[in-house]
Amino acid sequence: MVEAVARRKVPATFNGALEAGVRAVALLAAAHPYSFDLQRLIAFDYLLVHTADVGGPASLHPPAPLHPAELLVRRKLVEQALLLMMTRDLVQREVSTEGIRYRAGENATPFLQALQSGYLGALKDRAAWLVGEFGAQSDTDFRALMRRFFDRWVEEFQVAESSLGVES
Repeated sequence: MVEAVARRKVPATFNGALEAGVRAVALLAAAHPYSFDLQRLIAFDYLLVHTADVGGPASLHPPAPLHPAELLVRRKLVEQALLLMMTRDLVQREVSTEGIRYRAGENATPFLQALQSGYLGALKDRAAWLVGEFGAQSDTDFRALMRRFFDRWVEEFQVAESSLGVES
C-alpha cells in the first residue's frame, strides 16, 4: 500500500502543460495579431502570474520564498504547453527569417470566451496588461528589463542563502 501511494504522481497545480498552455493562449490572444518567440513567452509566463514584480496589478499567485527561481525552470514547461495548445489550434507556430514565433490560433478567442471563472478572468486581464506594457518592446529592451529583475532576484537568492547558513 505504501509503495502504491509513493508511486502515485502528485499533480503540478498551476504548473502543468495544460495550465501553462492556458496562460500562453491568454497571452497570445491578448497580443493578436502579433507573435512572440519562445524566450519572450517563457518570461511572459512567469510575469503573468507575478505581475506585481514588474509594477503591475496584484500578482495572481501569492508570493513564496524564492519564487523567482520559477523563471529558471519554465522552458520545458512552456514548450510542452505550446505543443499541447497547437494540437487544438489554440496556438500557431510560424517559421520566418526572425526564427520560430507563436501566435494565437483560430480557436484561441472562442476557447478563452468559454472559460468562466474569477481566476481566468483575472488571468485574461493581466495578460492584456502585460502585453500592453511589454509586448511592443524590442527584444533588446525586453532583455534589459528582464536582466534588471534577474539581478534583483540574484540578490534575493544570496540573502536567502545567507539566512539559511549556506556558504558561497
